[in-house]
Amino acid sequence: MNTLELLKTIEKEINEVTTWNELNEIKVKYMGKKGIIPELNTKIKDIPVEEKKSYGEKMNELKNGFNEYFEAKKIELETKLLNEKLQNESVDIGLPSTRIPMGNPNILEKIIEEVEELLMSMGYDVVDGPEIEEDRFNFELLNIPKGHPARDAQDTFYLKEEELLLRSQTSPVQARTMLEKKGLEPIRMICPGKTYRRDDDDATHSHQFMQIEGLLVDKDISLSDLKGTFDVIAKHLFGSSTETRLRPSYYQFTEPSVELDISCFKCKGTGCALCKNTGWITVAGAGMVHPNVLKNCGYDPNIWSGFAFGFGAERLAMLKYGISDIRTFYLTDLRVSTGFDRMEAQND
Repeated sequence: MNTLELLKTIEKEINEVTTWNELNEIKVKYMGKKGIIPELNTKIKDIPVEEKKSYGEKMNELKNGFNEYFEAKKIELETKLLNEKLQNESVDIGLPSTRIPMGNPNILEKIIEEVEELLMSMGYDVVDGPEIEEDRFNFELLNIPKGHPARDAQDTFYLKEEELLLRSQTSPVQARTMLEKKGLEPIRMICPGKTYRRDDDDATHSHQFMQIEGLLVDKDISLSDLKGTFDVIAKHLFGSSTETRLRPSYYQFTEPSVELDISCFKCKGTGCALCKNTGWITVAGAGMVHPNVLKNCGYDPNIWSGFAFGFGAERLAMLKYGISDIRTFYLTDLRVSTGFDRMEAQND
């Protein structure tokens, strides 16, 4: 077998190939099941023992030579095909591009993220919890037993069983977190999320709304710590000139309880329709965590103390962006979100 002559023939035939079909035909001719090279390989059994090694080396040389020529031609054809494709599918970059309209994040999500980022920088964790909640976590552990009048203000939607409901506040997440900590370590957490209450929908009320609640439990915590925290949040959201104050109030799960007010950013405290001529705007409720709540959730009130606060995300956004109708947040009109972006850019 003259290996060199056969390799020259193979090289010549492959070099003359111009299409994929021709290249595949040559592969079948030489390397197919009944091809020339496999047929030559079967003859090794008839070769004398002393010549088998030499014959095997020639067969390997033949196979490697074919594969080398084949791969080189394959790359050549692929390159040719790619160049033709690039030429035929070229894009004229001189043409004007088509503007694709893009959506915007919901303004409530932006408000929540803004508060989250601020409080995380202060060492708070962001914690989530179920929207379908047990009565125990939503009311009882928070010092609101069955039959208590405080439940009327938080009348929510109950499921098949009276013990299951759509949460009326995100406070159950705080109770769950305290129970997980087993009363052994401090807590700094924020729990934003969707809440539900039986209410007639109008410009200022909704059967569902977003809350942003915070909780801090540690040793030697006082009302002044709450005031300082609220002051930082208010100045971050409404400007560095914003003043804050605490007014006495009542919540079943805090004692003492307070309303958190900011100075009116529209009239600068002189009195206007926005602040109802008082110079102040209420933005949240808060207070020191009630001893009963601490005890219910595994914390000894003689050792631990803390404060809690709760903002309505819609309330914050309505004040910050001058929105008069809470239903605006749930529209699917992208122009509304675009308007918010413009207002935010102007504020910045």
